[in-house]
Amino acid sequence: MGVADRPQGRIRIVVRGRVQGVWFRESTKRTAIALGLTGSVRNLESGDVEIIAEGPRNRLDALAVWARTGPEMARVDEIEVEYSPPAGNLIEFRIVR
Repeated sequence: MGVADRPQGRIRIVVRGRVQGVWFRESTKRTAIALGLTGSVRNLESGDVEIIAEGPRNRLDALAVWARTGPEMARVDEIEVEYSPPAGNLIEFRIVR
C-alpha cells in the first residue's frame, strides 16, 4: 500500500432514531463502498447504529452527511461524530452482526 492509498482519517458515527429494521446497515455498507471507504457498521443494544470508517477526510465527511438522513425508511433523530487518526487495519467495509 503506497502513501497515497493509506487512509487519511477515521470516523465513528453513532446514529440515533428509528435506525434498526429499516435497512440502515446495508444502505450504509453500499454508501461506504461507493465512497471507497473501509470499516464496519453494526446495531447496538441501545437501538442505535454505530459506523466506523477510514479513508480520505472529504469522503468521511460525505458519509457523515449521508448518515444524517440514512435510507428512505429510517428516521434519524441525531448523530454523534468523532474523528481520529486511522488505525489502517481495515481492508473492506462490512456489516458486523
